[in-house]
Amino acid sequence: MAKTFENPLKTALKNGKKTLGAWLQLASPMTAEIMSRAGFDWLLVDMEHGAGDLSALFAQLQAMNGTDTVPVVRAPWNDFVVLKRILDAGAYGVLIPYVNTKSQAEAAVAACKYPPEGIRGIAGSTRATSYGLNTRGYLDRANDEILVITQIETPEAISNLDEILEVPGLDGVFIGPMDLATNMGHLGDPSHSEVQAAIAAVEAKVCASPKVLGTLTGTWEQAKKLYSRGYQLVTVMADGLALAGIAAEKVALFRKEFPEG
Repeated sequence: MAKTFENPLKTALKNGKKTLGAWLQLASPMTAEIMSRAGFDWLLVDMEHGAGDLSALFAQLQAMNGTDTVPVVRAPWNDFVVLKRILDAGAYGVLIPYVNTKSQAEAAVAACKYPPEGIRGIAGSTRATSYGLNTRGYLDRANDEILVITQIETPEAISNLDEILEVPGLDGVFIGPMDLATNMGHLGDPSHSEVQAAIAAVEAKVCASPKVLGTLTGTWEQAKKLYSRGYQLVTVMADGLALAGIAAEKVALFRKEFPEG
């Protein structure tokens, strides 16, 4: 009997709930397993800046099996072949970088939908269909259940935001503060007043629309402020950054306590 494909993250977002996520950038199935067992609502496998390829993606998704954590993948680019392979691997959602226009957003959505709604190639033998054991259960619901989010990273995207938010099938947008700041002429400085004003303008438009709003942060205090401003998708840590920070802290404590070794 076919098991109906359901995406609890998309359901939660539709119901207006706040969700907690984190980045997987080390391409490690062990960190994927650890963080999914910790209880995050969703984990974002980073194939844009992370170290992993498709084989590493499979291993990370397999490591998350048996938990309630929903797997989402940031694609390396808005490419329909890449998006097809990510979804066939079993991702429940995709984050697509550098989408600046309505037509690019439409292309992103089309890549994630089976015909007639899109152009995603169909196969009944993929991991997403349980290797053919649940083909009908997946195919019948995939177009409705796959979460499609695009990134806002440039002034061009902000200028086209009204049109981007009109795209059917697009579930929301994710602000990339570092890229946005850099593309606005403030290299790596999202705290700049001009960048903050631009982010506030995006927040207002998205929160007034049916789309969901997401971004990243590094502290729980920052995350609480974002949730209060209408964000529903917030990442609070990344596996590599967290490990680096903890390691540096321990080394610094040792050097301070025993400067001569």
